[in-house]
Amino acid sequence: MGWRSAPPGRQTQGVPTDQLTFMAVHAHPDDEVLSTGGVLRKYRREGIHTVLVTCTGGELGDGLAGVKPGEPGHDEAQVREARRRELEESCRVLEVEHLERLGYLDSGMEGWGENGRTGSLSGSPLQEEVDRLAELIRRHRPQVVVTYDETGGYGHPDHIRTHQLTVAACAATGIPQKVYYTAIPRSAVAAAARRMREMGIDLSEFGGPDMDPDNPPFGTDDSLLTTSVEVGAEVEAKLAALRAHASQADNAFLLRFPQEVVMGFLAREHFIRAVDRTGSQLPEDDLFAGLR
Repeated sequence: MGWRSAPPGRQTQGVPTDQLTFMAVHAHPDDEVLSTGGVLRKYRREGIHTVLVTCTGGELGDGLAGVKPGEPGHDEAQVREARRRELEESCRVLEVEHLERLGYLDSGMEGWGENGRTGSLSGSPLQEEVDRLAELIRRHRPQVVVTYDETGGYGHPDHIRTHQLTVAACAATGIPQKVYYTAIPRSAVAAAARRMREMGIDLSEFGGPDMDPDNPPFGTDDSLLTTSVEVGAEVEAKLAALRAHASQADNAFLLRFPQEVVMGFLAREHFIRAVDRTGSQLPEDDLFAGLR
């Protein structure tokens, strides 16, 4: 489905704060924190309505005592319930006003046997998923929607499907004035890795990948970024929200980094603007530029 820009003279500008709404659409519990935790809390504290849509229950995350999917003792129902509670706590910390769950099953990482299973996000009819999100968009009427780019950030099937259904639902409703994709700048990854090396720290000791600061293995090319939002005041809340997802602590190696590195990495959130009907000039420092 294509996106049709609003004709001249019908741009939405100067909307009162109490009528502005921000929606973030993520694949799993805990995805909301690193890339959008700051803007979720920042905008709610500015009086903007905030909505978090989580598409799956994250059933293929770690189980009790770190039991991995496929290992004895991994219970998907148990994991789903634990992650439900953790997500609710994260939303409390980030002051999310509305949490909406689409309720699909976790599809697992690319190449896992659960890819495409019945009831999973990647295995359910796309149009059904689009219709369900479109219903939420019509209910909440967000001017700004954030999700992943077409790669899902790192190729996870659920992230890719989340991108597809979100873009399609936004286009189908015609309601959002701006749509953004989350991004982690390659320069930020390189700076964090370089500072860790200067401090004599091996990233692998923290459960993360060691990397060449001059050639980081992941991150978005800085030239693609359109929008960077200062969220330094929200870093402590982001860290608290990460800690709320305690069952997935093995994957939260950022919590074990030195505070200096963490603050530098989390103090700004970056985005690629994919759709704009406001005429806001780039680069931006506010997802609601052109709307207030």
